[in-house]
Amino acid sequence: MTAKPENIDAYIAFFPEATQKILQQVRQTIQKAAPGAKEKISYAMPAFELNGNLVYFAAYDKHIGFYALPSGNAAFQKELSRYKMGKGSIQFPIDQPMPLALIAKIVAFRVQENLEKAKSKKKQG
Repeated sequence: MTAKPENIDAYIAFFPEATQKILQQVRQTIQKAAPGAKEKISYAMPAFELNGNLVYFAAYDKHIGFYALPSGNAAFQKELSRYKMGKGSIQFPIDQPMPLALIAKIVAFRVQENLEKAKSKKKQG
């Protein structure tokens, strides 16, 4: 991808049809798990924010990258153990079914985490 996409639709449209379908599934899963979250492009990839950054995702040749920040990975270590991971990244192989239920659980966890952070900020202020 050479130019930064303006929105998630433009990002998804850049990829082959089969990858587009997977990206739409991931997007819809995040939307359902985080109603009210805003879509944006950040670091040249699709992102969602709700009381701060929530999750990011991106397509690559052989995997879908999912970025739930380190806390999202840590909380689901056992369920994610079969996937290649970095500190804040998860690689879901593109040739296997996307673990949409797991993605939804991770997003719900991040929503709760951000809500708790927002509440504690209000108490301090």
